[in-house]
Amino acid sequence: MSAQKTERLMNLLIMLLVQTRHVTKDRIREILYPDAGDEAFEKMFERDKEELRSLGVPIELGQLDALFEDEAGYRIRPTEFALPDISLTADEASVVALATKVWEHAKLAEATSEAVRKLTAAGAEPDLAALDLVQPRLGADEPSFDVFLEAAQERVPVVFDYQRGSGAVTTRHLQPWGVLRSSGRWYAVGLDTDRGEERVFRLSRVRGAARKEGRPGCYEIPEGVDIRRTAERLVPAGTPLRAVLRVRTGAGHALRRDAVSVSTGADGWDELVLDHPAVDLAAEVLAHGADVEVVSPPELRQDVVARLQAVLR
Repeated sequence: MSAQKTERLMNLLIMLLVQTRHVTKDRIREILYPDAGDEAFEKMFERDKEELRSLGVPIELGQLDALFEDEAGYRIRPTEFALPDISLTADEASVVALATKVWEHAKLAEATSEAVRKLTAAGAEPDLAALDLVQPRLGADEPSFDVFLEAAQERVPVVFDYQRGSGAVTTRHLQPWGVLRSSGRWYAVGLDTDRGEERVFRLSRVRGAARKEGRPGCYEIPEGVDIRRTAERLVPAGTPLRAVLRVRTGAGHALRRDAVSVSTGADGWDELVLDHPAVDLAAEVLAHGADVEVVSPPELRQDVVARLQAVLR
């Protein structure tokens, strides 16, 4: 799916979700499809509606006025779109938590803001509370994240400057297969065309602006490739660190997944023991905010406290 189509579907979803009453097709066209001709609008709007419905979005067709049946409109009722309470295992919850990191990133934040801006400028009164249904809380803050994610989706090579440790900065060329998060860091996995081998690059080590170079679809991802297994095989695990954490009940699913043991507490907190690769456990702890406390080792607790103090300063 192209970025333009993704943004258009997001705009339509948000527009119909935040409405307090049905909105007419003409109004939708005026705000979201202003440059489309009559035939193009009809085709795009019908395709977009069906695409959202195929994803389980309950788009409702109804009358604007109960006393008159001459004009119909569309909306999404938040009560019908919201999921019921669900129970996830630690593995399932950790996958969902990882997926949410993509959703509150700059591209979708911009799409959401633009949709709301258009509605407000057109005189609509959007119910912004409904956006909580499509607003996960975690973000991906690496400057080059957008480029690698889009390139992997479009199958476009990426050129970037990269520095490993304190070594020299070198220019690299990658056909990205995907991006993933591991031990509090984001990585790009793909084929390093300079060396003709699969490689993993930590996004925090990219220097300057990464750029896409080439046409979409100019390479294929090897069939059956598992980017997480590839990353685990290529990235050194480091020396495991034995850590004891207090985690609020119902939180910290990614940490629970890797725990050696979990002791349920009676005070709303559980105790987790982890043998964690000593890459950046402090960052993993901090990502969970006030839901995780470090019991031991002392150096990990001191690291977490020092980072929090630095933020306050």
